[in-house]
Amino acid sequence: MDEEKFSLEEKQSHIEKVQKTGFCGTILSPFYWLEMLSKELHWRFVLGVVIVYGINQGLGMGLSRLSIQYYMKDDQKLQPSEAQFYSGIIQIPWMVKPLWGLLTDTVPILGYRRRPYFIFAGILGATSMIILSLGKNLQLVLALVLLMTGSTAVAVADVTIDACVTENSISHPSIAGDMQSLCGVSSSIGQLIGFAISGLLVHLIGSKGVFGVLSIPVGLVIVVGIMIRDPFIRNFSYKQVNQKCLDAGRALWTALKCSVVWRPCLYMYLSLALSLHIHEGMFYWYTDAKTGPSFSQEMVGSISAVGAIGSLLGVLLYQNAFRNYPFRHVLFWAQLLYGLSGMLDLILVLRINLRFGVPDYVVVVIDAAVSHMISRLKWMPLLVLSSKLCPSGIEGTFFALLMSIDHVGMLSASWAGGLLLHTLNVTRTTFDNLWLAILIRSLFRVLPLGILFLIPNSDPNAAILPTEMLRTKKGDGRPLDNDTEMTSLVNRIDHNKPMH
Repeated sequence: MDEEKFSLEEKQSHIEKVQKTGFCGTILSPFYWLEMLSKELHWRFVLGVVIVYGINQGLGMGLSRLSIQYYMKDDQKLQPSEAQFYSGIIQIPWMVKPLWGLLTDTVPILGYRRRPYFIFAGILGATSMIILSLGKNLQLVLALVLLMTGSTAVAVADVTIDACVTENSISHPSIAGDMQSLCGVSSSIGQLIGFAISGLLVHLIGSKGVFGVLSIPVGLVIVVGIMIRDPFIRNFSYKQVNQKCLDAGRALWTALKCSVVWRPCLYMYLSLALSLHIHEGMFYWYTDAKTGPSFSQEMVGSISAVGAIGSLLGVLLYQNAFRNYPFRHVLFWAQLLYGLSGMLDLILVLRINLRFGVPDYVVVVIDAAVSHMISRLKWMPLLVLSSKLCPSGIEGTFFALLMSIDHVGMLSASWAGGLLLHTLNVTRTTFDNLWLAILIRSLFRVLPLGILFLIPNSDPNAAILPTEMLRTKKGDGRPLDNDTEMTSLVNRIDHNKPMH
């Protein structure tokens, strides 16, 4: 273990020296960073993260978001509040991520815990997108089922790669932040490319044509399942699955009873639930020819691309400036600025910018860059914190549970935003009260400042969980066997009072 730490410190020192050599060193530093991660974690893992986060999620999200919005607006003829409500329904598969995580942790298929789930996700997602693109005059219910199926495929791939990331975060705690930054950078770059070409693709081949294109990114997940390193499990007895699931459930409950775990979980949910989503109302206003700026499909796509750039800047800003600051400090300023950034939409909708001769597009671009950068800066410490809250042996399941809590929060925000739009009578053609919805949303964004005490104020590079939850095999630094660790975790804490 000492040799591993020395090796890692030596590589990081080498990277810092290269960065100081001048312009060329600065340009090449990301590649040396990737080289360091590849040597420490293996290139197959790094490539798997890039494919799942960068291509499947990032690029896929960039292409799907705009196509779904135009599909709901033009093909299904929905109102903004309805589109906001159904956009939340599409994300329901992400709320049951613990189920996918539980399966990957406890139910190996043909001797492997990760590979079959990647392959299954790729086949499922590609099939659903192809059917959606070829179907004519689909009923809303069937369209939602297909979109939810595609979302399920992305969620299964996500939870499986998350399990791999979390395992490596525990065995390599000093580069846990680097791994989350790799995920964030890959996702942001993928989104940037996806958003940049989404408007043009929707214009050229329509929203349903884009659904067909989306079968390619999700299909690449099959490649991850084929190449990723996954130890073969011999003599696995499926008769033990029920007991292993019960052990996992008990281990989850045991971990959640710890104050260092449930307090951050509560903050994550409330901070997201209070950030009301009214983006469907803004999208309808953007494309309205009478009261709105009447942006074209290409312009809407370019706005989203600028937002992706902002997200990437947020990741880089956290990685290079704030990753060593306590979580609470970073979240305080990020949450405060997040609320203030929402007021840019108010300036736009009230047309204040036109009084000063500032074009709508300029304001929207600035708003997209700033709000997405701050949002990502707020999200990164929560991701790093989540990776440090996962007990050994149930990494995939517990990280999935944490992300599920986040998605329940986003679903709450989406449905609350849809209710707000409906209450204020914001429709396809009426936007008189949209400014009030923006004002209410901005005020709600700063409310989580009052519950920041739930977040630990400790060193972000230090372990957070008690040592009994992070036990590893002697000598190799690897987590204990899955069922052995879950059983020992439950028994140890059930029979002894928590130290905290």
